[in-house]
Amino acid sequence: MIHQYKSNGYNIILDVNSGSVHVVDDVVYDIVPLVEELTAGGVKSAEALMEDLAGREELKYPAEILREAVEEVLELEAAGQLFAPDVYEHYVYDFKKRQTVVKALCLHIAHDCNLACRYCFAEEGEYHGRRALMSLDVGKKALDFLVANSGNRINLEVDFFGGEPLMNWDVVKSLVEYGRSLEGPHNKRFRFTLTTNGVLLNDEILEFANREMANIVLSIDGRKEIHDKMRPFRGGQGSYDLIVPKFQKVAESRGQSRYYVRGTFTRNNLDFSKDVLHLADLGFEQISVEPVVAGPEADYAIREADLPVLKDEYDALASEMLRRRKEGKGFNFFHFMIDLEGGPCVAKRLSGCGSGTEYLAVTPWGDLYPCHQFVGNEKFLMGNVEEGILRNDIRDEFKCCNVYAKEKCRKCFARFYCSGGCAANAYNFHGDINEAYDVGCELERKRVECAIMLKAAEAEL
Repeated sequence: MIHQYKSNGYNIILDVNSGSVHVVDDVVYDIVPLVEELTAGGVKSAEALMEDLAGREELKYPAEILREAVEEVLELEAAGQLFAPDVYEHYVYDFKKRQTVVKALCLHIAHDCNLACRYCFAEEGEYHGRRALMSLDVGKKALDFLVANSGNRINLEVDFFGGEPLMNWDVVKSLVEYGRSLEGPHNKRFRFTLTTNGVLLNDEILEFANREMANIVLSIDGRKEIHDKMRPFRGGQGSYDLIVPKFQKVAESRGQSRYYVRGTFTRNNLDFSKDVLHLADLGFEQISVEPVVAGPEADYAIREADLPVLKDEYDALASEMLRRRKEGKGFNFFHFMIDLEGGPCVAKRLSGCGSGTEYLAVTPWGDLYPCHQFVGNEKFLMGNVEEGILRNDIRDEFKCCNVYAKEKCRKCFARFYCSGGCAANAYNFHGDINEAYDVGCELERKRVECAIMLKAAEAEL
């Protein structure tokens, strides 16, 4: 299976199963799909292919140049870099049988928030329920559960999430201290992360976070008018002016690494590339701005009709990023970061984030859900931190969720990069975690194309 496209002056061919990327001239670009079609029944010689290609009106190239291109394509095929067979599907069966261990928890340290973001899936931090703060006792039991269910894994991850985690900061600090006390006796290492809107951020919190948090996610949507419209205080006032100086201090204090400013774009700012560039102009070098996921009833929801505009935005952003990198003013955009040489392991490529199996969310009262986006949906209540997993059927359902369980993914060139997409989005739009969120899929395919183009361009710098 191949995917070919033109981007920013490059002719790009992706061999999906091998992961090989080829930047080619017009001749090779034109003949590759024809050679794939002609060799589908078995390998053919250059002579046989030349005979088959002779007289094709779309191939108005001299015979010598055409033969050279055919030979080049056949060499790539022989090297396993074109028309490679799918060798991954058999891994799925082993993957389904593997012993499941938990390696990461999303601790809902606070089901409360001091902002009233319009698009918040957590309903101002309440998650379809009541406002609550996680107690230290529940948090400790969550870390104990993680250690006890992590098998031989040494590296464990804990994300302090909300609502707004800084509304329960003393418990966060105590849980980090407790986690550190577990590391030596159990041969574990905790990687703590923090997601915050920044309202309560101060020097004392930043000093602790820089010492203990492997990563900090800072929520900001971009330009002031966009951010303040979607992320106001409960009284309606904007939060941009308060948080920007704090976030700039975080970024500088961490040497422009180990953090992300993370935004959401909506139908209010289909020109979201301007928000990404605004954040870059503020001095941020690690940026993630993602499309909102909302039902069609929301006036800010992304619609299918918006896709052409958004795809153009991604193209424009990629081109501008390339220009800035050439000038020494580069920055990272999360959705354009792609590893073409190593990349995730096979299990990660097939099944994604591991929600419901390796990754779980914990509510303030200790209930376990497949991930933060399922919290509050009692159908997906898996157990609790005291008794452990009580619904193995839910775990097994998520264990079987992979790119080969989704018919749409089987035909998609981007499947080994997005790993089937978000299970929560699939469920919320189709009632089935083995479906796919179509708008999200279209945007992901465009992001992958832009990311590969940037890699191709970087190779020439």
